[in-house]
Amino acid sequence: MYASSPGRRAVLAGAAALAALAGVPALAGTARAARPSPYRWRNVVIGGTGFITGVLFHPAVRGLAYARTDIGGAYRWDDRAGRWIPLLDHIGWDDWNLLGVEAVAVDPAHPDRLYLACGTYAQSWAGNGAVLRSDDRGRTWRRTDLTVKLGANEDGRGTGERLLVDPRDSDTLWLGTRHDGLLRSADRGATWAPVSGFPATASATGQGVTLLVAAGRTVYAGWGDGGDANLFRTADGTTWEAVPGQPSGAAARVPVRAAYDRHARELYVTYADAPGPNGQSDGSVHKLRTGGGEWSDVTPARPDGAADTFGYGGVAVDARRPGTVVVSTNNRWAAVDTLYRSTDGGRTWRSLKDTAVLDVSETPYLKWGGEEPKFGWWIQALAVDPYDCEHIVYGTGATLYGTRDLRHWAPRIRGLEEASVTQLLSPPAGRAHLISGSRDIGVMYHERLTASPADGMAANPVSGSATGLAQAARRPAYVVRAGWGDHGNGAYSHDGGRTWAPFASQPPVAGDAPGPIATNADGSVLLWSFVHWDGTGHPAHRSADSGTTWSEVPSFPKGATPVADPADPALFYAYDTDTGTLFASTDGGRTFTARAGGLPAGDAQFKLVAAPHRTGDLWLSTKGNGLYRSTDGGVAFTRVDSCRASHTLGFGRAADGAGYPAIYQVGSTGAVTAVLRSDDEARTWTRINDDDHQWGWTGETVTGDPRVYGRVYLATNGRGIQYGEPV
Repeated sequence: MYASSPGRRAVLAGAAALAALAGVPALAGTARAARPSPYRWRNVVIGGTGFITGVLFHPAVRGLAYARTDIGGAYRWDDRAGRWIPLLDHIGWDDWNLLGVEAVAVDPAHPDRLYLACGTYAQSWAGNGAVLRSDDRGRTWRRTDLTVKLGANEDGRGTGERLLVDPRDSDTLWLGTRHDGLLRSADRGATWAPVSGFPATASATGQGVTLLVAAGRTVYAGWGDGGDANLFRTADGTTWEAVPGQPSGAAARVPVRAAYDRHARELYVTYADAPGPNGQSDGSVHKLRTGGGEWSDVTPARPDGAADTFGYGGVAVDARRPGTVVVSTNNRWAAVDTLYRSTDGGRTWRSLKDTAVLDVSETPYLKWGGEEPKFGWWIQALAVDPYDCEHIVYGTGATLYGTRDLRHWAPRIRGLEEASVTQLLSPPAGRAHLISGSRDIGVMYHERLTASPADGMAANPVSGSATGLAQAARRPAYVVRAGWGDHGNGAYSHDGGRTWAPFASQPPVAGDAPGPIATNADGSVLLWSFVHWDGTGHPAHRSADSGTTWSEVPSFPKGATPVADPADPALFYAYDTDTGTLFASTDGGRTFTARAGGLPAGDAQFKLVAAPHRTGDLWLSTKGNGLYRSTDGGVAFTRVDSCRASHTLGFGRAADGAGYPAIYQVGSTGAVTAVLRSDDEARTWTRINDDDHQWGWTGETVTGDPRVYGRVYLATNGRGIQYGEPV
């Protein structure tokens, strides 16, 4: 799944920031820690939407299972409630990188013990990884910071597991890293040291250890960086050797996953020519008779090297029936990925997709705008229930499917929400309380917050990642959206976002760089800004006929986000983050001129918001320099001293007796970045989340509900849409 990366964004140097702010007045008052207020937090239900990278059943406890995701944390299955319980919502702003889970390990001898290897990116701008240790199935944690980086959202994130409890000693753990070889802990993950005798040489750019698996008392390790061998083993925990006779060639270049049939004493290994989930075109499945050392090629189907190309991903064995094994293809787009199942040790196979009946009524977006749902893609997570051989679950790029009869399949996703959300809009009237836009899954229209939208993704056209969403303030039935799509990147709605029509045309740059979009107060004018994926800004374009024709606006700051005045249709605003200058248009977006300057510059996390029902009332939230307000349309700004930093800001219904809308922000009044609410025009703030509800990086967007006081919607980068209400 694509995810935004706060670590990539430029940080304004402190001295430069102070210089840029010289002469900006401040409101009375000083920043202080916000008082807390009890809130109940829940997910707006979409259902999955992200890449499930790993899933496993505990071998000794019926109904106990865990799942990991690339950017959205880890989950425990609550068998009684039939839903997933998030385990890492306590991860705070500064530790956002730990919401990507590289690997999961359980202790077969101690069912309450759980270990997670966390770290989303292995790049220089990301923090180091960490191992989280729990003695109560993830209810509470102890943490060990590592000196190496992990990469839960990088290539190879569906391989594994890379973390293992040693089969001879529950106090010993093994951790395979991408760039720093194999690590070992002798104290249940409290401390870690490199394994000096591991034969393979670590690379700064490669995959490193792709999997760790126990076969009896022997530990096997897969290696993804090439060389003469890619599968190693140790029988004594000290001496490692390459496994003799292992397969070679492009179809067996990277060992992806492995599973051990303890009854038959056979180790199954899936291979591909690349780590995946993208980029695989060849693959194979092999099994090793661990006692005698004989290898067998048991590949169910071969890629044809032309139209039907794929690798192999997941593998799982039946814990009670020797020779029963399931494997998955991966990156098979022409024929669509499938699961193959064998009951005779891989001599014969049948494709479970061929007889599958899919029921996606609980998560209709899986129809992708009216198409038949797909059996899956990016299938690398796969598990067979050790207590029920016909209970199989597998992850895809958007959900987790399950069956109990090998024929009927449905999402098993309740409670697991992984969307990376970019846009939130809460209409002041109409059937929906929330319209949202996310990466990968486009726009959703929520009439009920507790159910996945019945119409699924906004269609006509279906779009991928959403880049813009706006509503005409004085004509709320009119909504526009922008995003990446196969059949046009923009659309409009005349019924509040329930149904859509594509723009009749779009500017030439729209196909390569769709960015944020705005509509003026009466919906008569559109302004569409364009930003290439590498951050390059392009001139904005204007339409006065709902997207039938467009004209370039040369005076608009390239790549800026257009903001419409909610009361005056002639007014638009844009903030140029490169120069720290507010631009305004008084002629319906035809031309823009500079107004206030000397504001914070150089950070893409700045956000300009117009207060509802007012003309010229602008709020500018800035990552490192707090919050600013203008009441004259951007001619001058005043610094709001009640908060130290402001990452994103929005408005909701005013409190009873208050004369100004409630303000919500992700920011800080002291040392802690939190979700805050002000009922008195930003004079004071109340913290409305708590230490158990932080969700890592939440700096994209926040908005209140204009019809329900106290209700707030918060976009997360991997934990979907959170909504909170006072208790």
